[in-house]
Amino acid sequence: MTDAPTTTRTHTFSWEDPMIGAKAARNLSGLELLQAIGRGEIPPPPFMAALGITAVDVEAGRIVFALEPAEYHYNPIGSVHGGVTATICDSAMGCAIHSTLPAGVAYTTLEIKVNYVRPITIASGRLQCEGKIIAVGSRVATAEARLTDGDGKLYAHATTTCIVLR
Repeated sequence: MTDAPTTTRTHTFSWEDPMIGAKAARNLSGLELLQAIGRGEIPPPPFMAALGITAVDVEAGRIVFALEPAEYHYNPIGSVHGGVTATICDSAMGCAIHSTLPAGVAYTTLEIKVNYVRPITIASGRLQCEGKIIAVGSRVATAEARLTDGDGKLYAHATTTCIVLR
């Protein structure tokens, strides 16, 4: 390796106890839990603070998250790492499913498929990821997500299959 000049940057974040939300999920429907997080009554999951993801809108079967691409999301080739894109898509799809589940019922991702349509950089600007359910059954649920910019330009789309844990 060569000695290249570098400029160190810092990204600091804080979070609250993630078990507050986990415990609340036992007594709240998925929609109630997600709405309480959106209102600030229950702290969001720590990964959201770490990546800078915010909730924009939630309703039964649909959720929208936002992300402002930043340098700390970058991979070695100067664009947002695909794992960040997969994370926001997985979260939007999972939460869309969760928003339809009754209190005490959980879910987890069994499979995710992400299609990366174009690279994401700081120049992409604020992105929104809309997750919507496709079908929710007694044991299996499916959902889709679309990651777009303010003009509606598509950056990624995804699908998931989740298991419902009753």
